[in-house]
Amino acid sequence: MNHCFEVDGVEYQLWLSRCREDYRLCLHDRVIAPVAFSHRDDGCGVVMIAGESQPVRFAIDGETIHVHMNGETRSLHYRDPLRTLARSKQETTQAVARAPMPGVVIVTRVSPGQAVSVGTPLMTIESMKLETVIRSPQDGIVERIHFKQGESFEQDAVLVTLLEERT
Repeated sequence: MNHCFEVDGVEYQLWLSRCREDYRLCLHDRVIAPVAFSHRDDGCGVVMIAGESQPVRFAIDGETIHVHMNGETRSLHYRDPLRTLARSKQETTQAVARAPMPGVVIVTRVSPGQAVSVGTPLMTIESMKLETVIRSPQDGIVERIHFKQGESFEQDAVLVTLLEERT
């Protein structure tokens, strides 16, 4: 699964996948394996990276994870990939909802001409057996729905185009 964290103002994208009994961590173009984490309920645990184990203390506060390891404390701020993608697309384009990953349209929840508000569910998609609700990135009117129920699309495809609502 793809994850994004911000540490000390720098954003890191990583991919975690299953590797036998542990995990494989892909950080940029680097692959680290095996990676494992065991924890207790008291905020303590052990992280194993490439065969080396380290005790770790951690606290989770919403989308921030405070980690104390090797005498240093770091705060990792989780960035939801869907929100990050929607925000970046808002900066470069206006009024479109894009596919965060390749998939298939399960259901469309709006129709052309319908007024929507930011956060309104536009459609539900399925990718890798995971259903995701695509929400409106802004207030507007649905201009076009680019894929019908059952149609597949690639990552970053425009799913829904919105017109800015004029008052």
